[in-house]
Amino acid sequence: MTTTETPLVDAKPYHHGDLRRALLDAAETVLERVGPGGLSLRAVAREAGVSPAAPYHHFKDKDELMLAVGKMGFTKLNVALAAAATARSDLGDRLSDIGLAYVEFAQDHPATYRVMYDCARRVDAMPDADEHDKTGFSMVKDAIREAAGGEISEVDAHLAAIAAWCAVHGLAEMSGFAEFKTLKTELGGEKEFLRGVLRHVMFTRPRHH
Repeated sequence: MTTTETPLVDAKPYHHGDLRRALLDAAETVLERVGPGGLSLRAVAREAGVSPAAPYHHFKDKDELMLAVGKMGFTKLNVALAAAATARSDLGDRLSDIGLAYVEFAQDHPATYRVMYDCARRVDAMPDADEHDKTGFSMVKDAIREAAGGEISEVDAHLAAIAAWCAVHGLAEMSGFAEFKTLKTELGGEKEFLRGVLRHVMFTRPRHH
């Protein structure tokens, strides 16, 4: 008696029009829930509802998956900063709005944010450049140029943007410090605290109440 050997197939059919995006969304969910240590291709497959083999169609290993998550994070951050940059016409407000959007993104996606900056030293982790899509850094630089009325050199604009980016990154890291609790209460809450700090570091004048 002969038997026909059943070929190995994925246990679950794909129901996603864009499997790669579904896997990245699942990876972000897992990452925010359990942190980088709990992220694996198997955990991502389980979260996405596909077979354990499915992620290997797009990512050869966890490192490649993490790089893709970092790149997606920077893309989402750019979208958030672009929305903030166009929300109001006042230049001072625009700079602080960009900074606030950055800090709020970091607060809302802490594990993804950490992966983004773990990957940021690698060029292949950054979003692909597109002439129609500005990076968050270039948005900050443009806003600084505009706030300076064009009377700033390219080198100074670049250095000022680096200084502003470093300051906002530091605020994102430090905003949860317990020692700021009293000041937050005095200023009227978390958002007003963040805006108050940003008005002092984003090359804008502090407003007097």
